[in-house]
Amino acid sequence: MTSTNETRAPAVRERRYPSDTTDAEWAVLEPLLPVPACELPMGGRPEKHPRRNVVDAIRYVNDNGIKWRAVPVDFGIPWRTVYGFFQRWRASGDLARIHAELHQMVRVHDGLNPRTVAVILDSQSVKGSETVGQDTRGFDGGKLINGRKRHLAVDMRGMALSVMVTKASPHDSIPARDQLFRLRLTHPELAVAWADSAYGGTLVDWSHSFLGITLKTVPRRKDEDGFAVLAKRWRVERAISWIMRARRNVRDYERLVSHSEAHITWTFITLMVRRLTRPPRPPRTPPHLVEPVETSASKFKPIRLRKQSNAIRLAPAALS
Repeated sequence: MTSTNETRAPAVRERRYPSDTTDAEWAVLEPLLPVPACELPMGGRPEKHPRRNVVDAIRYVNDNGIKWRAVPVDFGIPWRTVYGFFQRWRASGDLARIHAELHQMVRVHDGLNPRTVAVILDSQSVKGSETVGQDTRGFDGGKLINGRKRHLAVDMRGMALSVMVTKASPHDSIPARDQLFRLRLTHPELAVAWADSAYGGTLVDWSHSFLGITLKTVPRRKDEDGFAVLAKRWRVERAISWIMRARRNVRDYERLVSHSEAHITWTFITLMVRRLTRPPRPPRTPPHLVEPVETSASKFKPIRLRKQSNAIRLAPAALS
């Protein structure tokens, strides 16, 4: 008979929501989470709630766009505890490390080099809620949006390498310098970047001279009206559509810019974990067929070799 004062491990709840991690996804994500404080040399209090429930609660908030205070009681975790894990993992850099390791794992899973040498840049302006302060929001005159702007850098598979959130007022070429500089520090293997015409001008010479990155612009054709699929740029446009599937990212509700970046990072973490549990993606186009080479003897003509004589020829001047 067990005592009433005996501590019991909290039971793992039943999976109920589409945003919850599956067993295969949790097997990929669990080894990447930071070590609990109680296992560190400095020590700490043992965690009371299962980490799988914590991750599911964070993904639920990100996917459904609810308030932190509205975390369902089904998770069995107070909302302050869920928010505390969200804040600590972001501030300690563990969230960025998990994202970087998953990005390399996805590329290896698809049969690619874990370190990419080409990226595509683009930005997205979103409206800011009343919780966004005046010091971190601006007005985008081109899109007529009052809020913030998200700057993305994705690889050729559409997975983000860098996420940066700024005011919506600056021109794209201004925050792009900071973004390219961060990419150079974290990914020194980068060699080329594609973007729209807003990233042209002096930014092209600056990125090549100071960072060693070749920046190429992919403009729209003048005779095109409406939507058009542009080379290279469609990959980052697709990544932006992936972000908007998570309702927390439809509008910026965060008081801190770092929290806006964290929610976008969690969106890509969810996408990459799901991709790792599926078969590798086949190439978009089949390889070119190689025509069989005829090896019959009649196909080739014999080559005649002229025999050189050993006689020494003298110039006409020498004979006189």
